[in-house]
Amino acid sequence: MTDTQEPSQQRDVTRRKVLAVGGAAVAAVGVGGTAAAGGAFADEPRGGSDDACYVLTTETTEGPYYIDADKIRRDITEDQDGIPLALTLKVIDADTCRPLRNAAVDIWHCNAVGIYSGYEAMSGGGPGGGTPPSGTPTGEPPTGAPTGGPGGGGGGHQEPTDDERYLRGTWRTDRHGEVTFRTVFPGWYQGRCVHIHVKVHVDGEWTDAGYEGGHTCHTGQLFFDEKSVLAAAEVEPYASNDTVRTTLDEDTIYPDNGHEGGLLYLKYDRRKIARGVRARLTMGVAPDETHDSTDTFPGSGPSSAPSSSSSQSAS
Repeated sequence: MTDTQEPSQQRDVTRRKVLAVGGAAVAAVGVGGTAAAGGAFADEPRGGSDDACYVLTTETTEGPYYIDADKIRRDITEDQDGIPLALTLKVIDADTCRPLRNAAVDIWHCNAVGIYSGYEAMSGGGPGGGTPPSGTPTGEPPTGAPTGGPGGGGGGHQEPTDDERYLRGTWRTDRHGEVTFRTVFPGWYQGRCVHIHVKVHVDGEWTDAGYEGGHTCHTGQLFFDEKSVLAAAEVEPYASNDTVRTTLDEDTIYPDNGHEGGLLYLKYDRRKIARGVRARLTMGVAPDETHDSTDTFPGSGPSSAPSSSSSQSAS
């Protein structure tokens, strides 16, 4: 990754600026105390993910609820209730397998009851008096490409309806290409499985004001296995979310290709998941390409061509 770009380079550069709110200092985030004790991350390759070379992580749709980041922080929890989640992402060049340092990583997701900040009047979910989700969700599973308005899955980017920004944040990767966020285990809403949205921006500049310039080289989503979701569903406030739950297998956005498609490695105590979960994933990206938003759905495979930021998207 270079700090400057030659005029001859054929890149679709998106001008973007991240402002640190009020110029406040950002608190460092550690993972100690947030994750339960236990063994290795589930199904993680022996020797750790750092020793392996990775293929491109699948590009997926941006969704209607993206807000160009205005929170430079690693702790994005704010006042949201839920199971503590320490999320560590490592970003590498899928061609050279070298870590990408100083990249800007955005994440955003709904809260425990399915609400997105900035879109509280539009997003789905919410507490209720119904029966907590079980291993076999009721109703017909979704089929085909997502359709309908926000909350159900389809439609292009929506303008925010409020000033809330919980469970959203941006931070820079270190010399190992890693960044760790502190948040809560996401909930669910109609038509989607449990997931976290992610973007990776490169070739920009970190300033006192935040992150400026560059382009988006990866837009994707991160997913949770069913065992972890079922364990979380027994804990409040997740247990009060009576929205019909879509499983990982039923989801129309998950590309069904495991960790390459964004399935997280997880570590937690199944008997005491309320104490916290640790999640990690190495993401292979193409830093010279632009993937600002995409309509890529399962069956299409990873997108390798630049896509317009005005693409239709699902949540």
